[in-house]
Amino acid sequence: MARLKETYKKEIAPAMQKKFGYKNVMQIPKLDKIVINMGVGDAKENAKALESAVKDLESISGQKAVITKAKKSIANFKIREGLAIGCKVTLRGEKMYEFADRLINLSLPRVRDFRGVNPNAFDGRGNYALGIKEQLIFPEIEYDKVDKVRGMDIIFVTTAKSDEEARELLTQFGMPFAK
Repeated sequence: MARLKETYKKEIAPAMQKKFGYKNVMQIPKLDKIVINMGVGDAKENAKALESAVKDLESISGQKAVITKAKKSIANFKIREGLAIGCKVTLRGEKMYEFADRLINLSLPRVRDFRGVNPNAFDGRGNYALGIKEQLIFPEIEYDKVDKVRGMDIIFVTTAKSDEEARELLTQFGMPFAK
C-alpha cells in the first residue's frame, strides 16, 4: 500500500533532482515524519473526552497515541502544570507514507466546500502545517460513534532547506494546494 513511497523513489526524487540541480542524491528533500496533534480543551472537566480523542487518533493513524500534558499553569484557561490536555502521534516510515496517501487521496476530498489547502502554511524551514476542523473526514471514523467533533493539526516535517523545495515535494506527492 506504500504507493507514495514507490512513486517518490521512481518519479519524484529524479524530478526534484533535475529541477533544483542537486549534485548528490542525499540533497533531495524527502518526508521525514508526520505529526498529528489533537488538543482537547474539555479534558480538564471531562476525562472521557480525552479517552475518546485518543481512540479517534489511534484509529486514524493506526498507531498508539501519546497523551500530552500542559507545560505550565495558565490561570485564565484553568490549566495546571502537568494536566493532560491533548494527544499526538508521530508517524515515520511505511505508516507515514500510507497516512499521507490516505489523507491526500481519500480524506481531503471529503472536506465540505474544499478548494485546496493553504499554500502559505510553510514555516520557513521546509515544514508544512495543516489544520483540519473535523475528524469525520477520515473513513476510519464512524459517524454514529463520534461524541464530539474535534479538529487536529497535521505537520509534515521534511528534510527540505526552503519552503520552495518543500512545496514542490508536497505538490509532487499530490497535495491539493489552493490556487
